Amino acid sequence: MHLKYTPPLLATAPVAATAARPGADGSSGLQRYEVSPWDLSELLTEPSEAVTQERLQDIERLVAEFEHRRSQLSPDMDPAELLETLQAYEMILDHNDVLGGYASLWFSSDTQSSETIAFRNRVRQTLTRLHNRFLFFPLWWKSLEPEEAERLEPKGEEHGDYRHYLAELRRFTPFTLNEEAEQIVNSKNSNGIDAVITLYSMLTNRMEFQVEQGGETLTLTEEEMRSRFFAPDPAVRESTYRELFRVYERESTILAQIYTSRVRDWHSENIELRGFSNPIAVRNLSNDISDAAVETMLGVVRRNAPVFQDYFRLKSQWLGVDTLRRYDIYAPLATSSETIPFGEAVESVLATFRDFNPRFGELADRVFAENHIDSEIRKGKRSGAFCATILPRYTPWVLMNYTGKVRDVATLAHELGHAVHSMLADHHSLLTQHPPLPLAETASVFSEILMTDRMLARTSDPMARRELLAAAVDDIYATVMRQTFFVCFENEAHAAIAENRSLDDLFSLYEANLREQFGPDMEIAPEFRYEWLSIPHIYNTPFYCYSYSFGQLLVLALYRRYQQDGEAFVPGYLRLLSYGGSKAPAEALAEMDIDIADEAFWQGGFDVVRDMIDELKSIEVDS
Repeated sequence: MHLKYTPPLLATAPVAATAARPGADGSSGLQRYEVSPWDLSELLTEPSEAVTQERLQDIERLVAEFEHRRSQLSPDMDPAELLETLQAYEMILDHNDVLGGYASLWFSSDTQSSETIAFRNRVRQTLTRLHNRFLFFPLWWKSLEPEEAERLEPKGEEHGDYRHYLAELRRFTPFTLNEEAEQIVNSKNSNGIDAVITLYSMLTNRMEFQVEQGGETLTLTEEEMRSRFFAPDPAVRESTYRELFRVYERESTILAQIYTSRVRDWHSENIELRGFSNPIAVRNLSNDISDAAVETMLGVVRRNAPVFQDYFRLKSQWLGVDTLRRYDIYAPLATSSETIPFGEAVESVLATFRDFNPRFGELADRVFAENHIDSEIRKGKRSGAFCATILPRYTPWVLMNYTGKVRDVATLAHELGHAVHSMLADHHSLLTQHPPLPLAETASVFSEILMTDRMLARTSDPMARRELLAAAVDDIYATVMRQTFFVCFENEAHAAIAENRSLDDLFSLYEANLREQFGPDMEIAPEFRYEWLSIPHIYNTPFYCYSYSFGQLLVLALYRRYQQDGEAFVPGYLRLLSYGGSKAPAEALAEMDIDIADEAFWQGGFDVVRDMIDELKSIEVDS
């Protein structure tokens, strides 16, 4: 299963959702979309012992049959026999992904349920044990000499996915251990660091926060708290951040220790055992991006911190304050308590997608038609938002926590963009459907920009236009600058932990990170030193966050071309999305004349941001 997350801006068994469909007489009918849980029954009819045992036995049978192929593996084997072996391997992964996907999605819908936890743990343990039994195949393939592998790889255009997958496996050859060691690592991960990260998820998702509103004390989830970051009242924003980080501070020793364990495990396995040169190189190889290209992008973003520092100085003027506080960076420029009904949000997003390309809208609507979205807020449900692609034959599943705010509409567009991306690539094998992380945001962020442009086109009011543009720049800050500085912190934190520095040193490093990011004119309250504890990505998927920076800057460049070329741009863009993970990022982007190793390309993204800020400056709003 592959999850695509919304950036960390601030960063029961499921049942069917509700969506009324068009009339049977062919009329448009009443289209009604309601906040509701999702339906996972396509993956598993029910998580009963009988059904679960049957699925596990199916996988056991496939693995046992596959084990007989070990003796047939040889550099001299018939290429047709290798193809059959690869297809049998793919079938095992297919069955694994269905059961593992159900376990993960069910757990996300209720992270506090003993039933979901027990089911997820059982499935993880069993699949890890079974995976160790067929691990010999990719290890053998990576051990071949280049000329041996070339002779055996499947020929013919119809086997392009297999060739690419096999080539991708061989990129990891220098960092691959022997079979026994790889089996130990798998078991260690399942029983060790994966279990520790599950504890992080359980601890943070059970947190409750107390806020005063209208003379009452409310108990809110973290997702509900984060929606208050955009409140018009500065006192509400301040009290929200204070309460959020008060709770995180209370758990800070435990959460920081979990992070330290994550980092030490990452270092022990990847640096000491596998021989990677540095911690981020692990992610770069997985993303199929050169260390040099990533370093170039991160350097360009870091040097452009003054662009957003200038923007925040402007924002302080618009808000009428001498000094902008960190509490206020997402403050709206216009007072609005507007709540957007879920159905209205869905219709708006789908209309935007259809206007761009009918196929885009048609694919996004499948998520609702098949009840593959969990949009309601529930205690214990995973916070944030993501899109999960299980297999090419299934419409992806989307999780979000819809509070009715304008930014929730953008989040909905973002996650549906991920879903469309997956469906455009569903003609590929499960081995190559998923785009590498740097390209994973290409449709999601593009979809957000489409939404913003749609809203801008529908208003001529200067104040409304300023608010929309400012919100767009806020989001670009959160997706580019904020994510890059998370990665900068990760680099420094990994080094500090390797040097056995204290937990307090980590908090000091993050404070320094914030000061560099925001410059001398931003007032940063002391409680923000605990902010990094609330970012799940640095726990779950170290160095994931630069994919957001990559994706946003890439999309800014692509969107500029769309504005210039109009409909002529669309076929090439859809082709890029349709590749999924069947081409290396550099190769796929080269078809659109993009060189990701070129510093000027990344700087071009900031030129677009400056243009947006200049337009903001030019908008005259009556006092």
